Order: sequence, then C-alpha cells, then structure tokens
Amino acid sequence: MSRSRLLAAAVAVPLFGAITAVAVPVAAAQPALSGPATEFTVLAKDARSVAGAQQAIRDAGGTVLETNSAVGLIKASAPATGFTERVSANRAVFGSAKAQAIGSVPKDGKNVKRDNVEKEGRGAAAKKASAAKAVGMDPLDDQLWGLKSVRSDLSRTKQAGSKQVKVGVIDTGIDGTHPDIAPNFDAADSRNFTKDIPFDVNGVEVDGPCEFRGCVDPANHDDGGHGTHVAGTIAAAANGFGVSGVAPNVTLVNIRAGQDSGYFFLQPTVDALTYAGDAGIDVVNMSFYTDPWLYNCTANPADSAAEQAEQRTIIEATQRALNYAHRKGVTMVVALGNEHTDLGAPLPDTTSPDYPAKSTHPRPVDNSSCLNLPVEGNHTIGVGAFGPSQAKADYSNYGTEQISVSAPGGYFRDGFGTPWFRTVENEILSTYPKNVGIADGNIDADGNITEAGLGAGVKKATAADGRVGYYQWLQGTSMATPHATGVAALIVSQYGKKSHGEFGLDPDKVQRVLEGTASKIACPVPRTVDYLKEGRDASFTATCEGDPSFNGFYGHGAVDAYAAVTRGSQYLK
Repeated sequence: MSRSRLLAAAVAVPLFGAITAVAVPVAAAQPALSGPATEFTVLAKDARSVAGAQQAIRDAGGTVLETNSAVGLIKASAPATGFTERVSANRAVFGSAKAQAIGSVPKDGKNVKRDNVEKEGRGAAAKKASAAKAVGMDPLDDQLWGLKSVRSDLSRTKQAGSKQVKVGVIDTGIDGTHPDIAPNFDAADSRNFTKDIPFDVNGVEVDGPCEFRGCVDPANHDDGGHGTHVAGTIAAAANGFGVSGVAPNVTLVNIRAGQDSGYFFLQPTVDALTYAGDAGIDVVNMSFYTDPWLYNCTANPADSAAEQAEQRTIIEATQRALNYAHRKGVTMVVALGNEHTDLGAPLPDTTSPDYPAKSTHPRPVDNSSCLNLPVEGNHTIGVGAFGPSQAKADYSNYGTEQISVSAPGGYFRDGFGTPWFRTVENEILSTYPKNVGIADGNIDADGNITEAGLGAGVKKATAADGRVGYYQWLQGTSMATPHATGVAALIVSQYGKKSHGEFGLDPDKVQRVLEGTASKIACPVPRTVDYLKEGRDASFTATCEGDPSFNGFYGHGAVDAYAAVTRGSQYLK
C-alpha cells in the first residue's frame, strides 16, 4: 500500500471514532510570523479534532502537508517564528513541535553519539576465524558468540522461524540486496518514512548529498549501516553463506524512520509505528531514541515554555502511536540505551536538545515527569546488553524500572586480564552494506577490504556464483535488542495462530513467553560494579538491585531461543 493510500485508509477508519470538523476560533491577539519556511508536527487534541487541527494550522498561517489520522499527528509548513504559539492556542490542538529537529554532526554525516559507543573497537584487529561450522549454521557463525548465547543454534532444530511472521526494523534502512538479507527481505511491504536532509537550517551538513532523485532513498537501501546490522542479527538467512540470524526464516520488513546520520524524529517514528500496525507486522525492533530530546520532560524548569510544549507533544504522540501498534498486535522490542544510566535515577541531561546547533543546555531530569522514548513508553520490551562473559556491558543502561530482559550486545572491554580484552570479537558481527563500507573507508571501489577495514575486523564472503557480502563488528544495546527481537519472532512462529484471516500472537503473550523463558542471572558479587580497571571513569559505576528472578542488570534474564520454543507454552495459559 502506498503512503498516500495508507493515510487515506487511516482517515476512513479512525482510531477513536468518526472524525468531524471542529471549527475553533484562534485567539485574536496573535504573534507575528517570521523566518524561513519550517516543517512542524502538530498533534490534534484527539481523533475527533483532526479536522479542527488542520483548520487551526491554516488559520495560524501554515500549510497542511500530510496527516497521520491514527494518532492525529499532522505535518505542516509555516514560518519558523510565531506559528507554534498561534496554533497551540487553538483548543483542537494538543501541541506542536518542529518536525526536523536536527543536531550538528560531523562532515561525514555520522552520528557521534552512536559511533563513540558502537564503533569503539575500530582499529583493534580481529583474530582469524576457525573453519569449523555447525550443522544448520553458516560459515561465519562460529564468530557469533551472541547467536550461541541465545541458543539459536539449538532452537532452529525445532523452530527456525516462519515466513508468515513479519519483523519490522524501524531504523536507518535495510540493504535488501545483501546476500544474507535478500532471501528474507519483503520489498513490497517495506517503506521509507524519511527524506534525506543534506543540511540543517544553520547550514550544518546532516545526511550529506542526496544519493537519489528527490532525496528519498529506496526502501531497500541503507546509508547508515545501523539498520542492516540489526536486520542481520534478527534474520540473516541460513543459506550456507556468511552469517545467519537468530530467526533465520522469518520475513524482514524495512520500516525506515531514521536519517542516514542516525537521528530519529517524531513524525517518521510515529508514521513507522502506525504503519506497522496497519501492515500486519508481528514484531518491531526499535534501537533508537526519539530526537531531539534524550529525555522528554513535561515541564522541566531548565527549558523554555516552547521547549516544554514540544516535549509534551512528543510524549503524547509517541504514546498514542505505541498504543495503536499494540492494539494492532505488534510486539515492540526496544533498546534500553547506551548512556550507562539507571533509568529509574537518571543523571542530568547534557546532550539535549540536538537542535538548533549549540542550543544544548544542561538540565536536571526528574524521573517522575521525564521519559526516554520510546523505551519508557507504553507496551515496550526494554533490552539491556551484556558481553561474552555475561557481564553487564559498561555502556548499557539498566535499572528495575524499564528493563525486561537482557541479550548479547557486545562489550569491547570484556575479559579484563585475558587475551580477549579490547578485541572486536567481544562485539557483535553482522551484515554491512557495501556502500557504507566504502564511505567508511573500510572497502575500496573494487570491493576489497582496505587496511583500515582489516584493522576494524571487517569480513568479506564470496559465494560460488559470485555474490559478495560484507560484515562489521558493532556493540551497543542496539545490538542486544535484535537478539531479543529474533527470539520474539520465533515465539510468534511457534505459538501464533490465525485469527480473522491473519496469523499472529498477542504481544502481551509474546512478552510473557520471552520473559518467562529467559535464563535467570543473579546480580554480581559485590552488587556495585566499577569499570575503572577497564579504563572507564566513575560515572560508569553501577549497582545491581533485585534478585535472580528479576534485577536491574538483566531483567527477567538473558533471552533464550531454545527455551522459548520448547517451554514457552506454559506461559500462554
């Protein structure tokens, strides 16, 4: 279904009931409009107010561009100054936020926040892989310690995943041409809800030059690499080539909401979530937080009135989208984050907002009124990360408030005092788009791995028919989450049923099986862990609260694919 037809369908079947026009007059005293044309997202008070909110946009001097009626979120264009105050004064409007909230990034368009953690192992040369290959596994799988940790090698002997189970990857895109992705990639259902942004309003390069006409990448393309890495961990095909995923037979759907640079804004993330619900997606993987605020606070005194209103809009729109997707049967698996923070006792936020450039200001974070989204939103399954030794990864967020389960996310500094310390093999190996490898300087124009790529441990696989695939090491809760997503997809494959003509499994049941079959892990002794010997400062020190059945480092335990498909039925009663 095309994007325009999808939105039209949503209007025909509204979430909260019939939509009627609500003409609400705008206050007489209006601020002057000025500045360049800017995109805004305007959230209607409720579904009955959508038409009124559209009229409010026009009355406030804006132009309606598109409407997501599932949650009442409207994209509009208006002058940069004065519009928010005008439109927010209308009773049909919940709030307004700038749609393209883009922070400054380096010239190569890469996300510094993500790369500092996820690519920590770059330059640490990888060891040579063993030639051994287990039955039903692929040649590079012996380097996937995470695959063995979740026991995918065993679970696939009983349940390798069903093609009718669709897993949506809400990320920077998926390289649907990669030889390990192509067999499971659903191009027809894949969508790209973003548009490349070469420069922000201050002239700072964001995504870099547009590679395709219209600045919209095809739905099988990934210029960031992050989404393709995630997709490979979930469901790279077990095809005797390269690597295989946790659920190697399920279907992958690209539901792109992230810019090339790794930023995720409100409108694309909401559109992606509601599309997942409408398209019959069973599980979605969300390894991101919604920009420009690391924490969205309802009334943080460190923020201006306009910034407070923007954050309230993000919270409400995101919660509506999460509720909508859940009602439609989507299981939502979300990364806990890489800020090495107890989400129940958040540290001051020193990175928000991302836009405009140089507007970041330190702000205290009140746990009762501030949310890291989407992980602290409704109906989400939060995933923390551990390393090969099962130690909590130094970067991983934690805490009993938000964690559901833990999974292999990689930990470059794991194994202190052993030869494995500070080696890329401690991280997660997965699929890597060739175009990104070339842009990173790890692959040359002829397809050869460069010296820099060899230092980063980049792998190349060549099939007998000449197909070539590339693979890179990354770490992060972004890498832990797809391990859990893959297990969730196996749960749907094993226990799902047809209802009203569609195959699936209630997301609450999926969560019960995922958590109930997770391998219990106790808190370390002592419970407080510092990472000083690993080279981290005192801010990384973390204390594990809880018991083996549930604690802040591991949640209900480490996801276990084999237990999920062999013992999960007891949690469905």
